[in-house]
Amino acid sequence: MSFSDSDSCSIGGHNEYKNFRQTSRDRLLYEMLGAANTENSKPWKVLIMDKVTVKVMSHSCKMADITDQGVSLVEDLFRRRQPLPSMDAIYFIQPSKENVVMFLSDMSGREPLYKKAFVFFSSPVPKEFVNHIKCDTSVLPRIGALREMNLEYFPIDSQAFFTDQERALEDLFGDIENSRKFDNCLNTMATRIATVFASLKEFPFVRYRASKALDDPTEASLRELVPTKLAAAIWNCISKYKTTIPNYPQSETCELLILDRSIDQIAPVIHEWTYDAMCRDLLEMDGNKYTYEVSSKTGGAPDKREALLEDTDPVWLELRHSHIADASERLHEKMTNFVSKNKAAQIQQSARDGGEISTRDLQKMVQALPQYTEQVEKITLHVEIAGKVNKLIRELGLRDLGQLEQDLVFGDAGAKDVINYLRTNQNASPENKLRLLMIYASVYPEKFEDDKALKIMQLAKLSTEDMKVVKNMRLLAGSDSKKTSSAHSFSLKFNAQKTKQATRKDRTGEEETWQLFRFYPMIEELIENLCKGDLSKSEYSCMNEPPPVTEKPAPKGSQSATSQTGQSTGGPKSMRSRRTANWARSSISDDGYGSDSILRAATLDFKKMGQRVFVFIIGGATRSELRVCHKLTAKLRREVVLGCSSLDDPPQYITKLKLLTERGISVEAPRF
Repeated sequence: MSFSDSDSCSIGGHNEYKNFRQTSRDRLLYEMLGAANTENSKPWKVLIMDKVTVKVMSHSCKMADITDQGVSLVEDLFRRRQPLPSMDAIYFIQPSKENVVMFLSDMSGREPLYKKAFVFFSSPVPKEFVNHIKCDTSVLPRIGALREMNLEYFPIDSQAFFTDQERALEDLFGDIENSRKFDNCLNTMATRIATVFASLKEFPFVRYRASKALDDPTEASLRELVPTKLAAAIWNCISKYKTTIPNYPQSETCELLILDRSIDQIAPVIHEWTYDAMCRDLLEMDGNKYTYEVSSKTGGAPDKREALLEDTDPVWLELRHSHIADASERLHEKMTNFVSKNKAAQIQQSARDGGEISTRDLQKMVQALPQYTEQVEKITLHVEIAGKVNKLIRELGLRDLGQLEQDLVFGDAGAKDVINYLRTNQNASPENKLRLLMIYASVYPEKFEDDKALKIMQLAKLSTEDMKVVKNMRLLAGSDSKKTSSAHSFSLKFNAQKTKQATRKDRTGEEETWQLFRFYPMIEELIENLCKGDLSKSEYSCMNEPPPVTEKPAPKGSQSATSQTGQSTGGPKSMRSRRTANWARSSISDDGYGSDSILRAATLDFKKMGQRVFVFIIGGATRSELRVCHKLTAKLRREVVLGCSSLDDPPQYITKLKLLTERGISVEAPRF
């Protein structure tokens, strides 16, 4: 038996660079499950997990991957299990008192449940638990391994993970007087984030958004201290890795930037116009699962089918970050090209047109049919989804709403425009009107002071319950969020003076190719500034301050650091700028399956990239922020990994804001 951290040896060579999700998968399969395949071990094993670790495993591996490593049965630690004394067991569990007690119960006594146990903990184990295990003399000889895997995060993308804390906003920014809930949430978050760096063998510069009211003991300043406290907790965990994990770096190898949701309260609610975001926003999806109907072959009721919109679908992988209009065009091109070049499709089209099919043609069609059927069904599915999304955009009038949202953000619209919209769009959904007012409140907070909020609520015909969301936005904003009132008072009269605040400013240098693709989340500028060394030290402190940045020559064919972003002109600092969709336009394949080669090329390209950049957002991240991380990875030649307590779509985020002041509401989409 050995007790140590699992040593991350690279499968396929120490110099092979793997993306974030690949590393997570390989560690679980080869370092953990593979480590139990010893000369004396049985060929088939039982894998036992708790509620958290089973979720960790399911986010990184498929059941077929686990079976390939000799696992024949997966069990829940706390369910009654059948004794299998001739089989070995692999325990992948959290280091909690209850879990250790259950493990000892399984393996102690004269008749243990399993022959041998290989125990892997998802995060660092307290010494008292280790001593407790070692004191049980009947269990000790039956332990084949006792290790800290240090892997307790949940990959949700090749460049993203979350800590699975749906109530982080409520626990950290709501009832902050509940110190136990606050501390538990923060410590769990820190532990899980730290295990990301343990898995990747990365030692980060830990940067965080600093509080501007450190000497102010008000509730607002306590909320502002959340990134500071999280940074300290993460630093404490990572500092211990230097002495406990074999071959762990002793000097910094990457950057970590810790933010909270207050950094950008517009991104979670503004309509994001990518294929991915529109699907999540407008379609009734269960996670990544999309349910649709197909005609029954027997002529009865339509059959229901399910499709997973995730990175195993090459069409989805290629189009998900594209503007919905661009995605629709490219899907049409794919279908046209596929039919024109695929023999089976041509023959079938000929039959539809009344042409005769020869025996040779039939033979060719049968030979091509299996591949043809799979590919055409995949493209047809996405054509149907994009068509449904475009139909909803028209029915809900989202183009006009989207234009107003973006005009507000960039200072091209003001109070009069919002009032006119609410007066002329009485039938707009309450959710969309609420989202518009949340954006309006972010740009013009003074318009919601005193009784002004009541007047605009009455005009929008929203309930007091809904308007609580706008009020609770201030709980995240911090002590200095309150803007001074403008010279023009708020009025609900038709002749209200149109007041505008240019708090956002376009940057030049990047062409905009699609309408309503003007908006981009705040983290884009922050990451670019971080990579250039221009991040303000007063606003973003560092736990381990690095030496002065010296620019290195950019890789051949890439942009220099100074040319990667446009320089701001005079006036207020830009918080938004124009962006193009061209970065997402990969080479279009005729059959929709060319993304596999694109993905392989991108993976190999990671070898030539600079140090990783990690950005963690406390309180949840958005689809637009995930898109930005993929975009900047290609642009800056550095893998940008997004971390968050949860990945939220607008309805979930709105519900969480309500939870800041209300108790007993479940975290699910609000019903408008």
